[in-house]
Amino acid sequence: MKLSLKLEELAQFGLAIYLFSLLDFAWWWFPALLLTPDVGMLGYLVNPKIGALTYNLFHHKGVALAVYLLGVILESQELLLVGCILFGHSAMDRILGYGLKYPDSFQNTHLGPVGKQDNA
Repeated sequence: MKLSLKLEELAQFGLAIYLFSLLDFAWWWFPALLLTPDVGMLGYLVNPKIGALTYNLFHHKGVALAVYLLGVILESQELLLVGCILFGHSAMDRILGYGLKYPDSFQNTHLGPVGKQDNA
């Protein structure tokens, strides 16, 4: 991934941290919950199509923003927290090169293939 895209994702991760700092939760909740969206990978235990669906549900920034905005509308600190965690986790994953999944394979993402590539 190009450096400029990684920097953009880093800025979005920083935004998630900032938005979290506005909430009434202890600081340790952010790192404690940051990896929870990876529960979406459990769908791969069924098959790659279901896995991609569940993974993408937990890693789509549009879903994260919708949850956050619902938290704003309902004045729910818990929904705001979930939105921050989903958004921050998705940005972190993109920094590391993990994108939204295609239904054929976990390694096939919208950012390109994940993992070591065979140049043969």
